[in-house]
Amino acid sequence: MISALNQLVDYIDGHLTEEIAIDDLAVSLGMTEYHLRRMFSSLAGMPLSEYVRRRRMTVAATDVLEGGELLAITVRYGYGSTEAFSRAFRSVHGAGPSDVRRDGGPLRTQPQLRFRLTVEGNTPMDTRVADRPAFRLIGYSARVPLIHHGPNPHIQAHIASLPAAEHARLKALGNTDPKGLLQVSADVDPDYTEGSELTYLHGVAVTPTTPVPGELDAIEVPAGTWAVFRAEGAYPAVLQSTWASTATDWFPSNPWRLRPGPSMVAVLDRSADFSTASCELWLPVERA
Repeated sequence: MISALNQLVDYIDGHLTEEIAIDDLAVSLGMTEYHLRRMFSSLAGMPLSEYVRRRRMTVAATDVLEGGELLAITVRYGYGSTEAFSRAFRSVHGAGPSDVRRDGGPLRTQPQLRFRLTVEGNTPMDTRVADRPAFRLIGYSARVPLIHHGPNPHIQAHIASLPAAEHARLKALGNTDPKGLLQVSADVDPDYTEGSELTYLHGVAVTPTTPVPGELDAIEVPAGTWAVFRAEGAYPAVLQSTWASTATDWFPSNPWRLRPGPSMVAVLDRSADFSTASCELWLPVERA
């Protein structure tokens, strides 16, 4: 995977003035576009689309400084109008092309990325791989923004809006793995862009034939394989660090890749104030 990511950034740098078909490129690298985008964003700390934009604007800055005609530069880098190019340029450099041409800056360079795998082996991951038949997730869902670090106040507010008795009722409805109340993230942006919207469901897993109360939302989950990561410690920091470790440690070292589908967190035990917890992170996977 590390080799594939480095081939990806080499390809991007060689085709900055062309339309880059990530789906075709992923196939040529023996990966799915979904897995490629998720692993890139997890390891690079930015979405793949954002990296491409930063690299384009880094190279385009040289053309701007050399006095090239703005419309020609706009067309060269695939933008439909000088206004669109100027917005992208300003978002990266903090100043428009005319300002940079006049003042010589400011310029913010995005270096070409280079991925390396460092294996320390001092933090084993408690993981199992589970094959599961089709099941259904039921509960209360909401559209919320993705937040990478710290508690998500939108999810907290969604959960807090449910009556206390409703948590107990939901838990009683669950009748299949993963057991207990679940925190489900679905319809996540493949680039894992912070601030992008996802569907969050607070609920439980049930068999496909289980009747669903009319007031509850449902997500149908087809049969498939799941990688299950156990995490214990300060919450939600331990869960977020475990998520990051799947990209930096587990996937590069194992013959699995992410497949589209919801991710689920099963809280097995927690302190009264939820400052610490033992939980399982369920990720949909397939053989690489």
